[in-house]
Amino acid sequence: MQTATSYLGFRLPHPFIAGASPFGHQLETIRRLEDSGCAAIVLHSLFEEQLTSTMEGRIRHMDPGDATFAETLGVFPGDRDYPFGPDRYAEHLRRVKEAVGIPVFGSLNGTSPESWLKFARIIEQAGADALELNLYEVFSDLHTPAAAVEMQLAGIVREMKHIVGIPVAVKITPFFTAFGNMARQLDEAGADGLVLFNRFYQADLDITTMKIKPHVELSDTGELLLRLHWLAILFGRVRPSLAVTGGIATPEDGIKAILSGADAVQMVSALLRHGSGYIQTMREGLERWMERHQFLTVDEMRGVASFERALDPAAAERAGYIRTLQSWTREGETHGYDARR
Repeated sequence: MQTATSYLGFRLPHPFIAGASPFGHQLETIRRLEDSGCAAIVLHSLFEEQLTSTMEGRIRHMDPGDATFAETLGVFPGDRDYPFGPDRYAEHLRRVKEAVGIPVFGSLNGTSPESWLKFARIIEQAGADALELNLYEVFSDLHTPAAAVEMQLAGIVREMKHIVGIPVAVKITPFFTAFGNMARQLDEAGADGLVLFNRFYQADLDITTMKIKPHVELSDTGELLLRLHWLAILFGRVRPSLAVTGGIATPEDGIKAILSGADAVQMVSALLRHGSGYIQTMREGLERWMERHQFLTVDEMRGVASFERALDPAAAERAGYIRTLQSWTREGETHGYDARR
């Protein structure tokens, strides 16, 4: 069985790569991933706030030394809370590239088309094979129209492509009225890959202190379905490579992602749960499934379950929704509950 795949212009031995996570903080864990057969690794992100603080002494256009902004900026981590500052990040990337032979992707996390983007060139010069641009922002201004948000995000990607010559993958949330159109705009802006989807990390509330507190849970298979749907819709209809992240817990999850159209399958939570050796479990599970179903290559199976040939993908999605509701109703009746009453 040939499990090789292409992602961002790289021919990888199989689709399973390590997504941005604490695994990228230390050379030891990165080497362990490579030794376990990981096809590529995405380093953890540098945040826009780190870069603007270092380059301009401001965070989101606010001066940390100004008492007026003390309460607002107090919720952001301090410089010492990040694993690496900008300079150390670039040096760490250089050391990683010297230590391993697999592709290494840098990562930037931000929201605005400003000066921090220029750090992408430093990441490129440090040896990154590609860059993952993590566009994460909750737009809480009630006066900001959706079109302006989309234009801003596409503008960031367009500017990034002018700055660097290495491939750029865009990691994005699904929270758009017409995500398909947003994907098309990112395609036209020059994105080389789309990573579906950034997890929506929601803070919890401490009722004793009445303040927000971080709340992080590892992802599981329950998060995968939305990603499968959009992979299936986009496959064959946009130019960029497609990667899935979030909800990949088992070899079956990885197989579903590839059948839906994924070129690469990013893993974080499963590796944190089971260790770096789980990469081999994923690959072996894929190989057994391919042999059972008589697929000689991953390229043959990719997109088999997509909507590429559907005359109306929206109608197919709607039909699936109705069928699921019917199934749920029958399940309820089987257990003595009539949903019609």
